[in-house]
Amino acid sequence: MTNEPRAFATVDLGAATVSVALIGKQARSWRLIGSCALPSAVGPDAALESLLERIRLADPDRLTELGVDGPTDGRMDGSASADLVRLEVRTTPAPTLAIVAATERALAPLVAAAERSGWRTVAASAQTTDPLAMTRMLLDGSTDAILAGATDPPAADERGALGELAALVAAVGVRRPERSIILAGGMAERLAEFGDPARRSGELVLAPAAGVGAAGAPLRDLLLELTGSRNDARRGLGVAASTLAEVIDRRVEVIEIGFDGATRAVARPATASEPAMLDLAVVPGAGLAPAEPDDEVVDRVLAWSTVASDRHRLRDRLRELRIAPWADATGDGLDLRVAAAHASLAQTLAATTDMAAHGAPDLIVVTGGVWSAMPPSLVALTLADIVRRPGASQLTMDHAALLGPIGSIPDAAERRAVLADLADDLLVPLGTLVMPAGLRAGRPAGQLVVHGADTTVTTELASGALVVVPLAAGNGAVADFRFRDVVRLGGRGRGRGFAVDVAGGLAGLLVDLRDVPLRLPDRADSRREQIRAWQAAVRPGTRA
Repeated sequence: MTNEPRAFATVDLGAATVSVALIGKQARSWRLIGSCALPSAVGPDAALESLLERIRLADPDRLTELGVDGPTDGRMDGSASADLVRLEVRTTPAPTLAIVAATERALAPLVAAAERSGWRTVAASAQTTDPLAMTRMLLDGSTDAILAGATDPPAADERGALGELAALVAAVGVRRPERSIILAGGMAERLAEFGDPARRSGELVLAPAAGVGAAGAPLRDLLLELTGSRNDARRGLGVAASTLAEVIDRRVEVIEIGFDGATRAVARPATASEPAMLDLAVVPGAGLAPAEPDDEVVDRVLAWSTVASDRHRLRDRLRELRIAPWADATGDGLDLRVAAAHASLAQTLAATTDMAAHGAPDLIVVTGGVWSAMPPSLVALTLADIVRRPGASQLTMDHAALLGPIGSIPDAAERRAVLADLADDLLVPLGTLVMPAGLRAGRPAGQLVVHGADTTVTTELASGALVVVPLAAGNGAVADFRFRDVVRLGGRGRGRGFAVDVAGGLAGLLVDLRDVPLRLPDRADSRREQIRAWQAAVRPGTRA
């Protein structure tokens, strides 16, 4: 992009889907010309050729205007895509980190930090695991790196075991010199026992101690840096979220549900009183289709399914989804994807509970293939079902998977310029979600008056209900709430009356008056009936 091309391509290559897009210069601004998504097996080159051929068929002169060369007879020979500048990111399988500590108490925060930093983990402490079993774990061929940690300074119950633990990890380092070793907190004091780092092919890294909440951020950030390459798609999402917050001057949350993991990024622009903030978590354990769904995964999906199914059949269906993620995307297949998206999102939030302190953002952006396979109303409902957070947020979708590639642009000024041009193209508006908390059950809640540009709509509100007000994309309005009881509405505080600026979208304005937190019926048949009723409320025509 340094030679000022008139067009470039973006490629986001995931485990199940390859998303490609063509960005072109029009009237001195970057615009999205076209995009498509295909199974990953197709590969980025073939996907780009397919996209360019579609654009050529739709507008024969467009590629010529952008300087994208290729055959003029409609047959693509690969030369056009080969000459395009590309921003390419990839989602690679999560590496495995073996974590050891002297005690279970010291081990827990190390595991928590790693599990939200893009690592799959195996863990053991000297307190509960004998040296032989720990040695087998550390020498296992599937392990990519070792994290040995202690509190800083080491607590009294750790000191006696640290010497043996350091000697064991050092011995493994001699046997596996290619394996990276991370010494965290008080374990870094044992650096001399690991010999000359120059004699090892693997890295020997000193890291801060694990901590809870914000105190653990330095270790989490370091572990995230060690997981992958510069063109990692999920790290790109974090950078893009921060840049987007800066460009639109709003608090932004990006949620990606992927085939093999999930990403959550919360970003805030700098203000007169606060610096800019980015909190990024990559959670491999929250993927849509785990390689081997265990009982916990099956239970989480079963809790949100509207189709009666026994555990064995649902486990088989999740395995089928893993094998053929693009197959059977309607009917019961759609129900499976919606239920799996609920389960994955819930697991992502459970692994990032400290992010709840940031409150409801102004803008929520969802990205990932599963969202594209769902009707917009069900995307909005999934977020409302799982992200139970009082407040008001605009909902959007990164439909062309542009955020990851844009986040890979190394120059911050160039990245801001590209994102500022493309902000309206890359985000498809889904609508606005308003969620008050503190309503009394079993009684009328109040009244909503939506003042639009051409019309005013009045709706009676009832506790426990889902209210959908049609509001087209591109239309803004003011939602005037008058509650009978004092309620909480996120950063707007407590009160009975609120005036909220809302934006339209494919799902309209969704007012969620259900309990916070949400309570599901215990009986499976009652639960399925309740979920179907909620889906029917936001999507007319759905069976209730």
